[in-house]
Amino acid sequence: MRISHALRRTTAALAAVGALSLGMVATTAGAAHAVASCSGDVSIYGTLADGRLTYTQIAPGTGDRVKTLTGPNLGFTPKAMATLNFNTVLVTSTTGDLYRVDVQTNNTSLTLAGVTKIWDGGWTFDKMVYDGAGHLYGTVEGQLHQYVVSQAKPAGSAHIGQHVVIDTGFVLKTLAAAGDDRIVASTADGRLLSYKINGVNDWDLSVLKSSGWSAVDSLSSPGGGLYYGRTNGGMYWYSDADPTDGDGSDVTYHSDDPVDASGWTQSLLSAYANNCAYVPAAPPKSVQGGTIYRSEVMDRARNWYTRNVQYDQGASAVDVDGDHSYRTDCSGFVSMAWHLTSSLTTETLPSASTQINKADLQPGDALNDYSEHAVIFAGWKNQDTGTFYYYSESSPATDMNYSSANINSGDISGHPASDYVALRYKKIA
Repeated sequence: MRISHALRRTTAALAAVGALSLGMVATTAGAAHAVASCSGDVSIYGTLADGRLTYTQIAPGTGDRVKTLTGPNLGFTPKAMATLNFNTVLVTSTTGDLYRVDVQTNNTSLTLAGVTKIWDGGWTFDKMVYDGAGHLYGTVEGQLHQYVVSQAKPAGSAHIGQHVVIDTGFVLKTLAAAGDDRIVASTADGRLLSYKINGVNDWDLSVLKSSGWSAVDSLSSPGGGLYYGRTNGGMYWYSDADPTDGDGSDVTYHSDDPVDASGWTQSLLSAYANNCAYVPAAPPKSVQGGTIYRSEVMDRARNWYTRNVQYDQGASAVDVDGDHSYRTDCSGFVSMAWHLTSSLTTETLPSASTQINKADLQPGDALNDYSEHAVIFAGWKNQDTGTFYYYSESSPATDMNYSSANINSGDISGHPASDYVALRYKKIA
């Protein structure tokens, strides 16, 4: 249940108008974190234990806190909070009511234009986030709920609707929206997780970090791969070089340069999730047999899949550039995706690669059955359970395929999962 592109653009435009009315100026983060393009400083709203609203600005490129303002009491006891835009915040009460908090100014003081109850009862979420692109998410008793928000200033069920329960099993300690249908979360056992929500009973899960996040009691993200986590009253910031790849190895910690080492006592914290955008860097294009970035491997694999290149061990097809031809079978497909100098076989693919643990697979790696078959790993469906997506040149009956399987059990493209080993091209970047 996706909000239409037109509606998303309208919502984004309304948010931009709100930003201008507050004196925000569109800027870009510093060179060290150029992947995050932010419309001014990062905005984080919060509530204190006595019900007062707070507003904090943080410089996205340095993690420095620019200012913190404390506003009036909201008039009820807050339970969950989601920031829609620079001057609109949704807050639930402990009695289950939903309020819209309208900010008049957050320049030199935090002044409210009004606090309006827009829903009477039923909002019992323990955590609530807005993805910046039309979807509001909430968790309660392990369920993840989703709503479509159709207005920048929603007035109730007419503007917050199409409610669905995505699934159960979302027992999370913290929750933050990191972009369009993307959620980051931490767990009580210290894991940092990344979710891509595709629809009801359809979501992808990657484990960014397997430990180290148990002390984080609040997590916020303005988008663009920037994460803000509170630990023991201190606010720490993290930057993810690619927040879409489900890989936590490129998350940079700034432990020696926190936003603040202490002083963050808010009971709730919520960043504006559309404050920053991820702008992928354009990697240098590979040459045959040279270094190649994972994004290019996946582009090359998708090209054959889109063209539905026919399977034929005795034939060949050109790559996306049209410069080189590769044998149109499973190992020829992997050779093409890796931009090798020739078409290897399942027996010789190991000569161009290094065997890795299956749990460490990343997009662009391969799974190889030495005597039978090879596929390109495209990403995790659920890293906890071992399910994943893959591309393969399968057989004359099916040609190119994009499918899912489990690395630990069952079949992968018609061959036992236990027969495959994970390979990483030696020159992948």
